[in-house]
Amino acid sequence: MMVSYRLYWTLWTLSCFGQYLGQDLQIPAPPSKEEGDSVVFTPDNPPPSTSILVTQWFFGTTAIITVASGVATVNPAYEGRASVDSSTLALTLQKLRHSDSGIYRLTLQITAGGSRTGETSLQVEKLSVNLTGPEEPLIEGESSANITSKGNGIITSVQWMKDNSPLSPSNSIIFSPDNRSVSISPVQRSDSGEYQCTYTNPFNSETATYSLIINYGPDDVSIKGQDVVDLGDRVSLSCSANSLPSALFRWMFNGTDTGVTTDTYTIDKTDFTHSGDYDCTAWNNVTNRSATQRQSLLVKVGGGGGGLTTGAIVGIVIGVLVAVSGICGLIVYLIKTKKM
Repeated sequence: MMVSYRLYWTLWTLSCFGQYLGQDLQIPAPPSKEEGDSVVFTPDNPPPSTSILVTQWFFGTTAIITVASGVATVNPAYEGRASVDSSTLALTLQKLRHSDSGIYRLTLQITAGGSRTGETSLQVEKLSVNLTGPEEPLIEGESSANITSKGNGIITSVQWMKDNSPLSPSNSIIFSPDNRSVSISPVQRSDSGEYQCTYTNPFNSETATYSLIINYGPDDVSIKGQDVVDLGDRVSLSCSANSLPSALFRWMFNGTDTGVTTDTYTIDKTDFTHSGDYDCTAWNNVTNRSATQRQSLLVKVGGGGGGLTTGAIVGIVIGVLVAVSGICGLIVYLIKTKKM
């Protein structure tokens, strides 16, 4: 009689729970989430709650929450974020982070002495930001620039910086209402630099950079070199200008193109024909602007090696004339004295 009772109990147990033993739990994967979102993992075919002794949810090998005898024990790392529905066995996870991406596993210990397991996965999109800006060359005083930010994730604040200093609005710098783009019009050379946009939420922050280059000039053209030299001396005139990109140069002499296109004009040995006006023209091939500076050069007689300058020669001539006049006066005086 005892054997029959045990057999009956075994058959009843198998008829009630056998359909669940050895079967995998099916847990549909939720769609991708963003940081700050919530997600619910719900198994499709859970056994009756009355047959479950222990319910455990894992992330990888880390236990998230364990439910035994109706009491839930939550891993301190998930405190306030994780909970389980006792009837559906669904796990709710709140305030998602990018680090929550991975494999989740549900394990059940049931009264029939077996266990059931199911897995699913979650992808949490990381907060991201990227910047786009003008593709054409920007010219000082003429062009406008728009820098726009785009990204993924829950965004609670947007901050703009330029060269690691806060970027503030001005007459020429205007931010969009959502603060996700900035417009500069017209651009100035001082607007060149690295622009940074930072997206922030309670869980993370991400920064993107964009380098803005403003083309300008040429201006402040100057020529360095001698303006008066001795006959036969070597002369070097150097031209410079503020320009981005660097200026190209051309030299003119007394209105005639010299064919010299470097920043330095050199005369190895001067003669009188080199006296005149030297014009340096600086040209920017992006802004298509140019500017010219002039320097006059005088080649004079004499110079080093014991030669005399024109002033010295004039002085000597005057001195000789004075001496001759004095001698003539002295002779006249002596003649008169002798006659007397």
